[in-house]
Amino acid sequence: MKDFRTISANTRLCAVIGNPIAHSLSPAIHNAAFAELDLDFVYLACRVEDVKNALAGMRALENFRGMSVTIPHKIEAMKYVDEIAEADRSIGSINTVIHEKGRLVGLGTDGPGALKALVDAGIEIDGKNILMLGSGGAARAISFTLALNTKPEQLSILDIDEDMLQQLTADLKAGTNAPVTSDLLTQSALAAAMDTADIIIHCTPVGMHPNTDASLIPADLFRSGQVVFDIVYTPLETKLLADARSRGLTVICGVEMFINQAVLQFERFTGVDAPAEVMRRVVMEHLTS
Repeated sequence: MKDFRTISANTRLCAVIGNPIAHSLSPAIHNAAFAELDLDFVYLACRVEDVKNALAGMRALENFRGMSVTIPHKIEAMKYVDEIAEADRSIGSINTVIHEKGRLVGLGTDGPGALKALVDAGIEIDGKNILMLGSGGAARAISFTLALNTKPEQLSILDIDEDMLQQLTADLKAGTNAPVTSDLLTQSALAAAMDTADIIIHCTPVGMHPNTDASLIPADLFRSGQVVFDIVYTPLETKLLADARSRGLTVICGVEMFINQAVLQFERFTGVDAPAEVMRRVVMEHLTS
C-alpha cells in the first residue's frame, strides 16, 4: 500500500467504480502491485451511480490514469468514452477505461483473461466442442474472445433468458465466423449438449457464495476427458468444480480469470509488466482468510 506521505501532484490515480463496491478486491491487488514495483500510483474503490459524470471527472483530472468498471456500469460506460476496439464494441460492454491525454479509451479484459486461463491450463480449444452456460456480460466477453481468436468445432450456448440468448447468438453470427448454436436451458437441452461438449464454461452466478451448494450440471452428466471452467471464484472451488474433479475431470477455477484480467488492466494502466505472483498472492490471501 502506498504511504500517504508520498502522495504528490505527480501521483497517478486509478479506481474501480461500481455499485455495490465495498466487496471489491481490486484496491488490494493493484496497490500491492504498485508497491512491489515502487510505482507512483494509488488505487481507490468508488461507489458510483452517475457514470456519465464519473467519466467526465476522469477526463477532467489530468492525474486520473485508469478506471476499472464493474457491475452494473459495464454497458453504460461505453457511451462516454472516445474510443473502443471493434471486438469490445461487438461484445457490448467494457471493464476498463484508460485516460490518454484527455481522451478516454474503453476496452475489456474479461475475455482475454478467460482465454489465458484456458491456455495456461494447457487446454486445446481448436476443433473442440464448447458449451457455454449463460449469455450475460461475462459470457458475451468470453464467447466473442474465443470466436475471434480460436477455432472451435462448435460453440453451443444455453441460458434461461431467451431474449439475451438470442441477442448474443445473433451478434456472434453477425460478428464472427464461429459455428454457433443456442437453446433454452432445460434439463433435456443440457443433457444433449453435455453429451458432445469437450469444454464447459459456466458463466452464471449459480454456485456463488452464499449459495454454494448449487450447481447447474448434475454430476451424472459429466463424461471422461471433459474440461470444466467455472468463472465463479467465491468459493474458490464451487460445487460444479468439486463434482467435476470427483469424476477425474480437468477443472479451471474462476480466480484464474479474475487474476488475469487484473494483470491486463494493471499493464494498461502503467505500461509495465505486472508482478502477477504478487497479485495472485493478495487474491488468495483474501479469499482464503
